[in-house]
Amino acid sequence: MEGSWFHRKRFPLYLVLSLLLQGRGVTFTINCSGFGRHGADPTALNSVFERRAFRPVTNVSVPTRVNISFTMSAILDVVWDNPFISWNPEECEGITKMSMAAKNLWLPDIFIMEFMDVDKTPKDLTAYVSNEGRIRYKKPMKVASICDLDIFYFPFDAQNCTLTFSSFLYTVDNMLLGMEKEVWEITDTSRDILQAHGEWELLGINKATAKMSVGANLYDQITFYVAIRRRPSLYVINLLVPSGFLLAIDALSFYLPVESGNRVPFKITLLLGYNVFLLMMNDLLPTSGTPLISVYFALCLSLMVVSLLETVFITHLLHLATTQPPPLPRWLHSLLLSCTSPGRCCPTAPQKGNEGLGLTPTHLPGAKEPEVSAGQKPGPVEAEPTGGSERTRAHREHGAQRQQSVELWVQFSHAMDTLLFRLYLLFMASSILTVIGLWNT
Repeated sequence: MEGSWFHRKRFPLYLVLSLLLQGRGVTFTINCSGFGRHGADPTALNSVFERRAFRPVTNVSVPTRVNISFTMSAILDVVWDNPFISWNPEECEGITKMSMAAKNLWLPDIFIMEFMDVDKTPKDLTAYVSNEGRIRYKKPMKVASICDLDIFYFPFDAQNCTLTFSSFLYTVDNMLLGMEKEVWEITDTSRDILQAHGEWELLGINKATAKMSVGANLYDQITFYVAIRRRPSLYVINLLVPSGFLLAIDALSFYLPVESGNRVPFKITLLLGYNVFLLMMNDLLPTSGTPLISVYFALCLSLMVVSLLETVFITHLLHLATTQPPPLPRWLHSLLLSCTSPGRCCPTAPQKGNEGLGLTPTHLPGAKEPEVSAGQKPGPVEAEPTGGSERTRAHREHGAQRQQSVELWVQFSHAMDTLLFRLYLLFMASSILTVIGLWNT
């Protein structure tokens, strides 16, 4: 009994060694005598299962051709021929295809060179075997690969990634890679799958076949170039639109009169709200690099800060105008005169003439109108001593200079308001045009 058992266990190994040494072998035909109502006999393929560690060929000098295919839904489809498996469907209850555990068969060691994550493919997968020995093996997998991402135009970015399929054990003398499907078929199938769900939109797939040289060994490989584009709707709705609304509200705050004292608290509240918005939306932004949208957020925040500082400065100027207005510097006076008079686009823009400054000294906080007794009209100046007349004339000239200085500072503050308001309008218009241009590209 021990001798027969030993002989029975060593026979498959002897057969395989003989096959490898001589370079040729014979095709094993499956005996279907055990097939019946309950399907295929599980012991009919034992002779093939015992040889799963060896490449299934009848001539070791002929390489095994493995055809690969994939879809962007992370399904790897591999097809190859096993000459050790064949049966006659007429003798086997008309069975032309069987499913069996993939662990019992020889599997090509196809891997993705850009794969950077732990392979989480489910175990105990099933392979389909035809009566002619063709094996189809579908392997669902999630590929986390290396891809040079250019996120400058996020969320309107398009990426070009590569997927390189190769073998790390079998050289070109033992295994050659081919295509199970044409590239356009893979592209159409992947596009249909990604159309219904996912953040990315497939633009196209191209392939290149090349040999990889490692030392003295040469390996076959197929490289796929995948062009994908991000769907920007989620980010436009959650990032750009709220930011644009906050910036527009801050621009409308210029309609609040400075002398009321309500503009500064309003702008501070908006600035705090914008910072909270950036903190909440930080998870939607890329973790590496500096995309254009981050520059946009930084410019929005800078504009709001500059607007707040400008409002504080104007409030301070108007306060000085009611107490001790300093003389306007000559260069600033010349610049103010050379600039075009602001239009009506800004509510605080001054008008031409002294009557339309928008904020006269009598409307400033703390300013008082000249007191006139009831029923008394200004009349001709009574005769005064010569010294009193000179003092009165000097006082009037000083008052006129003071009023002119106040009007110049008020006009300067209106010009600053108008300039910043127009800068807001220019920035918002350019941002909208940029978003429309990137979306349509």
